[in-house]
Amino acid sequence: MRWEWLNRIPGADLFAFIGGDDGYPARDWSQVTIETRRRLAKRILIMITIGIAGGNAVAAIETLVMIKLAMSGGRIDFLTAYSNDTIPTLVALIVGIAVGLILGRRMIVQQLDWFVSGRPAGPARRRAIVMMPMYQVYATLGAWCAGVIVYEVTAMSTGVSLAVITSAFVMAAASASCINYLVVERVARPLASAALEGAVVVRPILGVRERMTAIWLVSCAVPVAGIITINIGRLLNWVPKSSTVIDVPIVVLSVICVAAGIRATVLVSRSITDPLHGMQRAMTQVRRGNTDAHLEVYDSSELGVLQKGFNDMVAGLAQGAQVRDLFERHVGGGVAEQALTHGTALEGRNCFVAVLFVDIQGSTRLAESAAPEAVAQTLNAFFSTVADVVDRYDGFINKFEGDAALVVFGAPRELDNPAASALAAARHLRTALADLEPLKFGIGVSAGTAFAGNIGAERRYEYTVIGRPVNECARLSEVAKSVRANVVASGAAVKAAPDEAEYWRSMGSMVLRGHSSPTKLFYPAGALDPAMGDIATFVGSLVKWPFRRPHADAGDAAGARAPVSEDQ
Repeated sequence: MRWEWLNRIPGADLFAFIGGDDGYPARDWSQVTIETRRRLAKRILIMITIGIAGGNAVAAIETLVMIKLAMSGGRIDFLTAYSNDTIPTLVALIVGIAVGLILGRRMIVQQLDWFVSGRPAGPARRRAIVMMPMYQVYATLGAWCAGVIVYEVTAMSTGVSLAVITSAFVMAAASASCINYLVVERVARPLASAALEGAVVVRPILGVRERMTAIWLVSCAVPVAGIITINIGRLLNWVPKSSTVIDVPIVVLSVICVAAGIRATVLVSRSITDPLHGMQRAMTQVRRGNTDAHLEVYDSSELGVLQKGFNDMVAGLAQGAQVRDLFERHVGGGVAEQALTHGTALEGRNCFVAVLFVDIQGSTRLAESAAPEAVAQTLNAFFSTVADVVDRYDGFINKFEGDAALVVFGAPRELDNPAASALAAARHLRTALADLEPLKFGIGVSAGTAFAGNIGAERRYEYTVIGRPVNECARLSEVAKSVRANVVASGAAVKAAPDEAEYWRSMGSMVLRGHSSPTKLFYPAGALDPAMGDIATFVGSLVKWPFRRPHADAGDAAGARAPVSEDQ
């Protein structure tokens, strides 16, 4: 970076902004200290002083050269020649430079005092700072007018045509004003940035048109006007005709025209390309997903409006990303993606899904015996564990129901084998939740065809899954609370996942409440304590054996936490 060497100078990183480095980061002016503002203000004052004095001095030298050439008929030895108008011209130019410097510094010092104070900018202050380049034009024109007056007073007895000299001063004033306009606009960017911070920029004040006008004046209007003035002066015998084959005054004026045009073009082009380069860099950051990209608004032209509009756009993108993130956290990434793709239609489809229902045992007693903060902390740890395991197997948490969670595999995101994913998730979830002792839980897993889609009204709806697997897994989770395995899966789920079947063992079957036929029950292999004795004896109280009355509470307990109505 071209300003990197300045970092070795204490506080010199501030020069990067003044220099117009398009990569200079945006700053929060409310966090900038008074000492930093004071150091930056000194540098701004120094650079504006050098810029104004240099611009006026260059214009003065060019004017002096052209006057001497024109009034000597193009003689090359004009520098050594003395004429009656030499002293008045030098005095007038010196006065013009001095007055321009005094007026320019006085104008800028008033704004720098505000800048150092750190006070917020009101509308009047904001406009005064934005109009600084134009005020500098007025100061430069006033300075050169003072020079003209001094010349006319001191040169009244020389007999030199005042019209020609006055015309030269006017053209020099126009050229110097344009250059000073561009210099102040560039150097005073920190002031404009601080003043425009938080302001609503809806229309340009000093637009790109003014800068292009400055180029036209410096590189075209003023030189052409000088050529016309020289020829008219020769026609009226105010200016001697050229004494050489080559018209030296016209050639020199053309060279001055090229040099001045280069200065103005460089300043204007940088004043336009700097904001555009900064915007291009910020757009690259946004394209990479960084919605914190922010542009420094330091331009009062259409480019400043564009800078503010870019910041507003990125703020809108950041807000949209935040809303989408919250949306996904509330409804799940799959549902959010489907909603954004398909819109707000109340529609769905029948599909094969696996459903996992996990429920905390004894949550009512926990809520009565523990503080609300402790209960919330326990539930958050429980649900965080559930979410981590479910995400690993591409499941979708359809809802949290107080102290329970309903998880769907195969909708809205399709899976190759939803049942295998649900069974594997149940096994690993059992191990993960074991670390949350003394928390007790029950996990039920079922699989089958269900309706998955948006249910509700057009103004308020939710994505859900309805069908036999949903009811069945809720009842199985209650059964799981009564066994040491803590996990019970239906035979339909195990049958639909051949690769997962080897990890599961049969417990027999029973008729769940709301069901007319027995449901085969399975538990994870190795989940039971070997010291428990005969497995048939252990599950005898749970399994509905033929010609034997089932456990009195098994069916009732299994249906107590169904998330949907029994008639489904």
